[in-house]
Amino acid sequence: MNKVIVIAGPTASGKTALSLDLALRLGGEIVSADSMQIYRRMDIGTAKATPEEQAIVPHHMIDIVDPGENYSVARYVEEASACCEDILSRGKVPVITGGTGLYIDSLLSGRDFGEYDGSESLREELNSRYDNSGGEKMLSDLKEFDPERASILHASDKKRIVRAFEVYILSGETITAHDERTKSIPPRYSSLYMIPGFTDRSLLYNRIDLRVDEMMSSGLVSEVKALLESGLSAECTAMQAIGYKETAQHLDGSFSLPEATDLIKQASRRYAKRQLTWFNRHAEAFRLYHDSAETSDIREIALSAAKEFLK
Repeated sequence: MNKVIVIAGPTASGKTALSLDLALRLGGEIVSADSMQIYRRMDIGTAKATPEEQAIVPHHMIDIVDPGENYSVARYVEEASACCEDILSRGKVPVITGGTGLYIDSLLSGRDFGEYDGSESLREELNSRYDNSGGEKMLSDLKEFDPERASILHASDKKRIVRAFEVYILSGETITAHDERTKSIPPRYSSLYMIPGFTDRSLLYNRIDLRVDEMMSSGLVSEVKALLESGLSAECTAMQAIGYKETAQHLDGSFSLPEATDLIKQASRRYAKRQLTWFNRHAEAFRLYHDSAETSDIREIALSAAKEFLK
């Protein structure tokens, strides 16, 4: 099977530096798996690799859509897999890097979301139906054709209830049946799944706090202000990202800058905890534990493991 390297893990765990080092030394190219780095003009708050870093090795799936545009995991899988296939066809190694676990796992699994995606008008209609009739009624209607999925959803879970209706209307297949069928599809790639982290979680949280301070000193407020002044709504999906939402609230007078900074740090630590929970499900992953807040101590171990895997 085609082989790929995966560098996954929580925010501020050293993924960017590690992926750059591996891609450079293995003759690889980086495929970003970050649900916010896809947006143009959102650089500081998403901790994108700098232009200088991106010049070291080719990067893909960064700056591909405008912030006001809707983006889905289905579209990510379609576009990222095309990048991986192109990299492999040129004899290079895809190094898939990011903290959005759903993106990574969906890309590796080989599941095809395309046939159930792309009907924006239907989704809007279903969202309106949910808002007008209520979650309890929608869940009751879902129970009529997919009782298994209805039994595990809460009436307040608007996104998943709407998605269940959408899949059924577009394909005639329940989302329960779809999920069961796609589980049997063989993986698209053979992967070495590496997760950098810290044995002492306080080191990770300290790095997160430091990163937020660096974002502020690098001009996050100016970046968010420019986005809003360009006409981007503070309510759009991209502006709900950690760092952007709180900074926008500072700009509208809801919080002082120190208050917004503290809120970003708190939200980032909570997000890192959720990421750790997601990635802990990967029992087969090769875990790389830093001995300190410095992240250079795992690079040789990662390189050795990658070379053995590729061989």
